[in-house]
Amino acid sequence: MSNRAESVLVGLIGEGVMPSLTPPMHEREADVQGLRLLYRPIDLLELALPAAAVGDLLTAAQRLGFNGLNITHPCKQLVLGHLDEISDDAARLGAVNTVLIQDGRFIGHNTDFSGFGSALRDGLPDATLGRVVQLGAGGAGSAVAYALLKAGVTTLDLVDVDPARAAERAAELGELFPTAVVTPRTTAELSDIMHLADGLVHCTPIGMAAHPGLPLDIELLEPRHWVADIVYRPIDTQLVREARAKGCKVLDGGRMAVGQAADAFQLITGREADRDRMRAHFLELIAVEDAAAARAPELTKAGH
Repeated sequence: MSNRAESVLVGLIGEGVMPSLTPPMHEREADVQGLRLLYRPIDLLELALPAAAVGDLLTAAQRLGFNGLNITHPCKQLVLGHLDEISDDAARLGAVNTVLIQDGRFIGHNTDFSGFGSALRDGLPDATLGRVVQLGAGGAGSAVAYALLKAGVTTLDLVDVDPARAAERAAELGELFPTAVVTPRTTAELSDIMHLADGLVHCTPIGMAAHPGLPLDIELLEPRHWVADIVYRPIDTQLVREARAKGCKVLDGGRMAVGQAADAFQLITGREADRDRMRAHFLELIAVEDAAAARAPELTKAGH
């Protein structure tokens, strides 16, 4: 008979997490490896709970025998005060998205930055990392900027529509990486800095299904640039499509989504995930979503 040591129970705490693709990715990878894993979303909106309830949910998860939790918006910073131990990188970032529950203790990690780092390494192995322009300095952008600097970027131009946010984040990163040059920029400066850059990383909502469009003038891209997008719904954003058409090497947002999931899987289960297999499954899930979205207007017309 199976006991708790031979099975894994995982949850995802956040707002609007019911459609997340992380649970099926974890469960499929566990199935292939012969591991019994159950992964359940814990949606604050469905439960009518405030973000501040994250501490109570951690305690409940521990009592119910959970092995680990993923944490997403709006709890990545709020959870810090409820942890017994935090990894060095998560502490430096000031955000946790993975919590291990071990021997009654909560141990926090951040796989957002490591997920982008592995995505960059695997998806653009020959990318020149001298000078990079990053669009967006919000929560996801902070993790990506940290990953870029940790990967060896020496000059990072941090562009945001909110100059104060760009300046604050640039100052924080400058302290963490004193040998790098991190400069806050405005969108008006893009035309001046893109011709100096080796690559572009996009970390804003522009390009998502609900926010279609391009985050910058596509004419600023040259074939020598590499382009990374962290938006993955759709997987081929307009930026990815048009950059590819210009001859740029591109990294779609699915790479980071898979990277963070694979890293969390390894932390929680102690087993290394097959990233290629997990990406193939991720693309299957996206294709199913796209097909369902395409059918929806037809069903509406048909009265279903």
